[in-house]
Amino acid sequence: MFQTEFEFTLPCGFVDADGSMHRDGVMRRATAADEILPLRDVRVKNNPAYLVVILLSRVVTRLGSLPQITPKVIENLYATDLAYLQNLYNEINQLDNGRSAITCPHCEQSFELEVPALGGY
Repeated sequence: MFQTEFEFTLPCGFVDADGSMHRDGVMRRATAADEILPLRDVRVKNNPAYLVVILLSRVVTRLGSLPQITPKVIENLYATDLAYLQNLYNEINQLDNGRSAITCPHCEQSFELEVPALGGY
């Protein structure tokens, strides 16, 4: 069966306004719309680095007991957790986890080549 949702645990965790910690969550595979529609957002047009915030707010479907994952939630993650989610996003949305087997045409030795990440990062 094709897996579309992936559970995760943030290294640090998100602390909400009440002081509650949220670490466990779920991320779903991205759709084409998840990557295309944020490009229309004025925040992304003004600051292309904001793309990751919008993109992650679309694909993280659960984080602890938060009722909704908004760009503001993603903005307030620790940098460690943001990097963790970016890596998870790239891992679950690339074929072969971003690596391809290559054989050198000269010496015929095989090795793995890392493919650049999708999603603008």
